[in-house]
Amino acid sequence: MDEGFLHNCLFFTANRLSRTITKMAEEEFASTGLTPMYGYLIRLVNGIPGISQKELSEKLYITPSTLTRFIDKLEGKHLVERKVSGKTVLVYPTEKGKELEDTIRQASKNLSLRYESILGIEAARQLSLEIELSSEQLEK
Repeated sequence: MDEGFLHNCLFFTANRLSRTITKMAEEEFASTGLTPMYGYLIRLVNGIPGISQKELSEKLYITPSTLTRFIDKLEGKHLVERKVSGKTVLVYPTEKGKELEDTIRQASKNLSLRYESILGIEAARQLSLEIELSSEQLEK
């Protein structure tokens, strides 16, 4: 059977890339005790204290229900806290969450350095840009 169709299929190749980069990210973020997504969520909350859950779900491209589960978990670890303001739920970092900032930033930097050392800095940036632009077009 000819398997060439797999190598020309955006679905297949995007999933392959996703699995590979996720594995690398999980290895680099292991030092934080968090998954990469939790790490990036904390970075956003630390950078924008009082960010709404709605805005967080939009910035992370995840559904509100998924974000709620993530925040439940981070709240359980005392890394973020929620405060209700009218109908809006705002998310704030805790001191413990703020203390993780440098470790999370280092894990993120290590991840970038790792894939840039394999792909090359310019190729990695170009790939990220092309994926971002393609995602925006496909989401229309």
